[in-house]
Amino acid sequence: MPEKSYPMTAEGKEKLQAELKNLKLVKRPEVIERIKVARSFGDLSENSEYDAAKDEQSHLEDRIAQVEEMLKYAQVVDAESVDPNVVSVGKTITYTEVGTDDPETYTIVGSDESDPLNGKISNDSPIAQALLGKKKGETVSITTPGGKFDVVINEVKA
Repeated sequence: MPEKSYPMTAEGKEKLQAELKNLKLVKRPEVIERIKVARSFGDLSENSEYDAAKDEQSHLEDRIAQVEEMLKYAQVVDAESVDPNVVSVGKTITYTEVGTDDPETYTIVGSDESDPLNGKISNDSPIAQALLGKKKGETVSITTPGGKFDVVINEVKA
């Protein structure tokens, strides 16, 4: 089975490393303490605090495993090492939809860094998938769940 890679910016990798450290050194001990306190309440079969703490522990351990895997297979993309006119992860792209005059600007980031409301779209999104590898000046057709539209890439910045 081929290994999964997780493209991300250096900033995204740093954030994941900080999250992992917080999960292991802060959150995990807090949950363990809650389990210990809940156990002291007695009968575990009817102890909702214990059940809630165990559920939280399960979610926490799942997230720790997920972040560890992402870091293990992280592919940090150096946007400046790619042709300056080519769209890639880590670059900020400004495009205009054909037939409009309103430019839109997005930075393409790894999926865990995605924050569309702040202009960061996942490399797995339909818009990014259509733009990746294209060059400044190209017209690109983008198909999203909301429909199909064409855009002209105005600017590509690292």
